[in-house]
Amino acid sequence: MMNQSKPKQVYAFAEGNVSLKPLLGGKGAHLAEMTGLGLPIPSGFTVTTEACRKYLATFRLGNDLIEQIFAAMRDLEAKEKKLFGDPANPLLVSVRSGSVTSMPGMMDTILNLGLNDETVEGLAHVTGDARFAYDCYRRFIQMFGNV
Repeated sequence: MMNQSKPKQVYAFAEGNVSLKPLLGGKGAHLAEMTGLGLPIPSGFTVTTEACRKYLATFRLGNDLIEQIFAAMRDLEAKEKKLFGDPANPLLVSVRSGSVTSMPGMMDTILNLGLNDETVEGLAHVTGDARFAYDCYRRFIQMFGNV
């Protein structure tokens, strides 16, 4: 249970809706809304726009935010029955920016965060498709390099 004195800075998709767009940004609010409607949206979470503004003002991730992100990742791992960084059954995540209003030039999407030399082998094994796994790894490296 979260301490009431600490502001909530991370919301699971299931916790939000489109009315929270100023707090969750456009993508976060709409993913939350679609989750609430029962559409087949992959599990995930959103870091609030307030947390992003705080970071931009201080260039520091506060301990409260770090704790909330790690808690959200643990919840995501439990829900997906996968572990981030697990070479046998890796949890892969996507990172997307999404302000309240659309802004050209914002950070590009990074897909397949969690792939590395070990986890790509696990993805190949789990999917039974090494070509697919290594193509995902290639795209991850390209996207990460661009950002």
